Amino acid sequence: MSNPLTGDVHVNTPLSNISVALMQNASNFVADSIFPNIPVSKQSDLYYTYDRGHFNRNEMAERAPGTESAGSGYELGDDNYYCRVYAFHHDIADETRANADSMLSMDREATSLVTNKALIFREANWASTFFKTSVWGTDLNGHATLDTGNNRVFWDIDSSTPIEHIRAAVDAMLGNTGFLPNTLVLGRAVLTALLDHPDIIDRLKYGQSSGNVAATDLSDLAALFKIDRIFVMNAIQNTAAEGATNAHSFIADSKSALLCYSAPTPGLMTPTAGYSFSWNGFMGSSASGSRIKKFRMDNLNSDRVEIDMAYTPKLVSAELGTYLDNIVQ
Repeated sequence: MSNPLTGDVHVNTPLSNISVALMQNASNFVADSIFPNIPVSKQSDLYYTYDRGHFNRNEMAERAPGTESAGSGYELGDDNYYCRVYAFHHDIADETRANADSMLSMDREATSLVTNKALIFREANWASTFFKTSVWGTDLNGHATLDTGNNRVFWDIDSSTPIEHIRAAVDAMLGNTGFLPNTLVLGRAVLTALLDHPDIIDRLKYGQSSGNVAATDLSDLAALFKIDRIFVMNAIQNTAAEGATNAHSFIADSKSALLCYSAPTPGLMTPTAGYSFSWNGFMGSSASGSRIKKFRMDNLNSDRVEIDMAYTPKLVSAELGTYLDNIVQ
């Protein structure tokens, strides 16, 4: 395990007014915002499920005088969740703290370190679970020429029609489930392709003026696609082992996208593509199911800063998601 050595925290006087930390911005991490979060008091439990077919069937009929009305029921099922516990720590040795220069806040830096580790873990966990094929009700595939069936022409080809592709996927989900998808999750390369796509620029160019050229941002894309929320998977991670050359890359597949319906507010009989269950019964008042602790490790002559969390992201309805795999080249 790597820790600052005694000499690492002593900065030469000429450099004592600066420090450099390449820490990711927390806004890069979006996994916790995509699905509704449900704080739960138990690590595992059941929740009810309903067959949507019973609620969408047209069964009302004319009733003759003195006869029974038409009627039916619905099936009630159940599913379960299990919140796994994860943790990571950083130790501050007494010798390191005693030798640290005044401009170094070792507790704050340790807190930033463990927090960043947790954010990376949660983002990677969400991406590996949901941002891939064979999870959702529909998988669409990028293709160099074909624009039929489950194939869509790559969005970084000028002749492609991403607006029509998204709207067709929206209509298909509405026709199959009765719910309009309200969330679009983009890999970084997909966003780059959309921002410069001629069809999208063409719809915005008439709003340009001198000194105000046509440009595209997420709100423009949301308006064009008729989607409430757009998230971009900007977070990165280093996949190299400690001591090896750094190998940074985007956590999620940058060439793919996910269109889904995510319930604005969780509740009984509330369909959604997924939920995030957070065990606040173990983590105290933390709605996100995480906490940071600092405590003494006398056997190591160190103070420990530790983050732990107990949560699970859960697929609820595969039909409420459409995955666009490698939609750019």
